[in-house]
This record gives sequence, structure tokens and C-alpha cells, in this order.
Amino acid sequence: MPVADGGLLVVGDVVTDLVARHTGPLAAGTDTAARIRTLPGGAGANVAAWAARCGPVPVRLLARAGRDSAAWHEAALRRAGVEPWLRIDPELPTGVVIALVDGAEAGERTFLTDSGASFALGPADWDAALLAGVRHVHLSGYLHFTAPGRELAALVRESAHAQGATVSVDPASAGFIRVLGVGPFLAAVRGADLLLPNASEALLLTGRVHVREAAEELSRIHGTAVVTLGAHGALVAQDGRPTARVPAVAARVVDTTGAGDAFTGAFLAARLTGAKPREAARAGCRAASTAVTIVGGRPPATTQDQP
Repeated sequence: MPVADGGLLVVGDVVTDLVARHTGPLAAGTDTAARIRTLPGGAGANVAAWAARCGPVPVRLLARAGRDSAAWHEAALRRAGVEPWLRIDPELPTGVVIALVDGAEAGERTFLTDSGASFALGPADWDAALLAGVRHVHLSGYLHFTAPGRELAALVRESAHAQGATVSVDPASAGFIRVLGVGPFLAAVRGADLLLPNASEALLLTGRVHVREAAEELSRIHGTAVVTLGAHGALVAQDGRPTARVPAVAARVVDTTGAGDAFTGAFLAARLTGAKPREAARAGCRAASTAVTIVGGRPPATTQDQP
């Protein structure tokens, strides 16, 4: 189904998540008991799924998957209400993320990431038809950690701006930013109209000590910066000054995987339906509070989302 005017295009990653929830400390050299599930994931795909859930916003996703699981991922995206444009990699498998979730530490997680086909997404995968009916484009930060991804991000940003659409970026990973370098990352995302980092990413990108100062600095560059603060909610800054501090919504935390993606998807869906940044941030916090009560990074779904 074509995306209607006012639609959202997400360009990013789709991966297979192996979520291992353990209640005791990891035991080196032996077994640690855990409950393990295989679920569809990927920051870009998660954002798209949450935006579709929190709409009503038509949502389209451009991503790259391997032949091994592309059909499964496509079916899961369609069930989530997302129109998938999955490029099938002839050689690389779909990316895999192992999420180690500490059930004794408020659902805090550590990721082991094999990006697989996601890191092969590049300009050759682009099609101008993807922008039909689109008013906003969201670029996953993971795009910016490879040369082909940065080329694609620049192409999409220029194409979106040329037709009057706005562009946002979620920096995605402080660890990968350190590997690439703060300067190259900031250069790659320059021109985005909205930046959506978490607190650690915002501090890393600016070198600031305080999140408020980091948000102010990033908003001077991008116009709007929304910094997610986990259990402390979110901070909105526009044109160099903070404009809203939104509290988190209390929830019983099971797994924090995908909470930031849920915030981003709900925030963008709310903005596309006319909400001001403060109200959109409230919508994002509500979605994040739902996300932390479930295992995995997607909205609540059917058992069909397990292979």
C-alpha cells in the first residue's frame, strides 16, 4: 500500500535479536541460566514498528537483510503495519544482535552486534519512489558507521530536503561513535533537522558535562534536539535553548532493549499528526514505558514473531 501524504520513511537496519535474560551474574568459563528468545529487531525497524503502532501514520522502511531470514522479517514488519522495502543481500546473512539482559539490574542490557547485511546498505539500494507521499525521513545512526551508509544517508537527506521533507537522526551507539570518531560522525549528520540522542551520546558528541548544555549545543546545530534520559524522561531543546523537560512514565522494567526506539517512533508519529515537541516527547515517554515491560525491541506482537 503506498504511503499517503504525511507519511514516514525510515532508513536503517533490520536484525535478528537473540535476547538472553539472566537473573544471576554471568559466570565465566561455565553455564549461566537464562531465558532466551529469538525476535525481530534492529533500531531502524523498531522505530518504524513503534511509529506505525502509535500513528495513525503510514510508515515505510528501507533496510537490507540476508536470504536466511528476509521473508520472516518482512512478514513481521507487515504485521506491525510497516511497508517493508527489504533489499536482499546475495552473500551476507541478516545481522544478529545478542542482547544480554540483566534481570537483577532493572533490565539493563549489553549488546554483542554482528551487523551482517545491514552494514552493506548503500546508495545502490536507493529508489526515489521511496519518498512518494513522505513528509519526514528518519535515518538510523547505524547508517553513518560505514562509508556506503554515509553516502546513502547524504543522498536520502538531500533528496528529502529537495521535496520539502524534514530529516531526523538517532545517533544509535556511543560505542560505534567512538570507533568512527566524534568529528566524522557530526560531519555525517550535519544537515539533519532533528537529533535524538540519549544522554551518553549527547555528552559524547558535545564534550559537555551536563545534559542540558549538550542539548542546547546540539539544537543550535540541528534546530531541535531531544535527549532521552531513561528513567528521568526526556529533554527538548530548540534553537539553542531548552524548551521542555518531560518526566518518564513509571513502569515495571523487564527489558530496556528498544526503549529509545519506542520513544523515537512515537515522537515522530506524534509530530507528523500535529503535536508540538513537548506533547510529542510525552508520547515518546509513554511508548518507552510500554517498551520496557516487554522482552525485545518491538511493540507487543503475536507469537508469529518468533521463528
